[in-house]
Amino acid sequence: MGFIKEFKEFAMRGNVMDMAVGIIIGTAFGKIVSSMVGDMIMPIVGAVSGGKTFDEYTLTIADAQIKWGKFVQTVVDFLIVALVIFIMIKLMNSATSKMRGPKEEAKPATPEDILLLREIRDNLKK
Repeated sequence: MGFIKEFKEFAMRGNVMDMAVGIIIGTAFGKIVSSMVGDMIMPIVGAVSGGKTFDEYTLTIADAQIKWGKFVQTVVDFLIVALVIFIMIKLMNSATSKMRGPKEEAKPATPEDILLLREIRDNLKK
């Protein structure tokens, strides 16, 4: 029973649950972006390029068919997902920093020559 208890504690730990939620949301978000690229952006690109969709762009070498159009569409999907995640992280970081309030800036260290001059001044005053 020790193994089952350890597994239950592991599975119910906050980080694991957060990760699971992130994966589920990420998967759904990936589907949304793929639909946007495949159903909205690529048809526009296809209309500009003469009516062909990117799925139709292939290169045939001997018996092999290289579907470079699908690859381009996948790259566009990735770039859009990466851009949106980047923007979301920047927004979250700025919102978090505003919630924390202004940062106290550390005062720069006083140069050694100034410290030495202050010591000499204090000794002369005595």
